[in-house]
Amino acid sequence: MGYSLPLFLGFLTASFGITPPGLINMTAAKVSLSEGRTRAIIFACGATIVVLVQTFIGVIFAEFIDKNPQIVIMLREAGLGIFALLTVYFFFFAKKPNIDKEEVRLHSKRSRFFMGMLLSALNFFPIPFYVFISVTLASYHYFEFRLPFIYTFVFGSGLGAFFGFYCYIAFFKKMQSKTTFILKNMNYIIGSITGLVSIITLVNIILYYFS
Repeated sequence: MGYSLPLFLGFLTASFGITPPGLINMTAAKVSLSEGRTRAIIFACGATIVVLVQTFIGVIFAEFIDKNPQIVIMLREAGLGIFALLTVYFFFFAKKPNIDKEEVRLHSKRSRFFMGMLLSALNFFPIPFYVFISVTLASYHYFEFRLPFIYTFVFGSGLGAFFGFYCYIAFFKKMQSKTTFILKNMNYIIGSITGLVSIITLVNIILYYFS
């Protein structure tokens, strides 16, 4: 298996993970608008460094889990329940985000690099995200838990994360109307994604028990 595949997979998964509007990418866009693109890129670099570390930690956890097939199926079953509950929650109970009042505020004027690192470090979602992605890709033989492969995947995720941040920095004004639409319908978008993941997970569990 060549190293172009893990590079591409890392880039693709990170880009996908960064795409939904969130605190970090919206802050990068705000820094770009208020302080210029250069400082926003510095901010994005700081955030990307933390993403690299979080991806590596997630893959290491995934390697341990992958060596224990019983843990994998238990996680799939637990994940099915969690994603099913999240689907119901986001479709029927979650409050719509208040776009008019929601604003990213920048209190500090210190180095944007360390600010990017701090905000990224406060976001723990990438670690379980990459655990899930790595185990899933490995189960379909698209991922190998070998150090060169892991390093290439992590590097690709860094490139993908930075690409996602840069898109917000460079094209936020053009994307603003679409971003507003996404924020208004975020609950339904997330609910659809978790619903799709629930269906895929259910199919995998059924295939596991009947194979």
